[in-house]
Amino acid sequence: MKKPFVIVTALLAFCLSANTLFAQTAPAAASAATGDVVTAMTGSDTYNAFSVAVRAAGINTQLEGAGPFTIFAPTNDAYAKASSGHLDSLFKDPAGLATHMKTYIVNGKFTKADILAGLQKGPIKYTTIDNHTLTLSPVTVNGHTRLQVADEAGNKAQVGAFDLMGSNGVVHGLTGILTK
Repeated sequence: MKKPFVIVTALLAFCLSANTLFAQTAPAAASAATGDVVTAMTGSDTYNAFSVAVRAAGINTQLEGAGPFTIFAPTNDAYAKASSGHLDSLFKDPAGLATHMKTYIVNGKFTKADILAGLQKGPIKYTTIDNHTLTLSPVTVNGHTRLQVADEAGNKAQVGAFDLMGSNGVVHGLTGILTK
């Protein structure tokens, strides 16, 4: 049990440090479908850490299924800013990690265009794969309107990248982690 944890932790650390060294200056652009959402994230320089955590949590097989899914995934930069103690505790508890990872995954496929159209009627509430709620709403930050995602506990993060497409869904990048 200890060996897999060490391997996953080392891989996560590599992904986070590689992203810091080779960070993009602009958000990832929308892309064509290149396999399921897990494959799309794994092949992206923006979501390596999230895809490692999905595998460590054991929910990759669900996300490789038919879907459709919308994933509001923290980017590598978001994980790099997170407390390493908190991340360590999550990886030591696979059930807790799975619960945490499911916080970001919504049933249904909602692209940026779908979200913007829905926001015309007010904040949007989406149901996660474990029957919790994510609320999307616009916020103003430094004079610019941004999309904010909030979980049921009131944790919030902003969307910084949109529309990484997979054959069974779409991934949007969060600039923070939904946790305390």
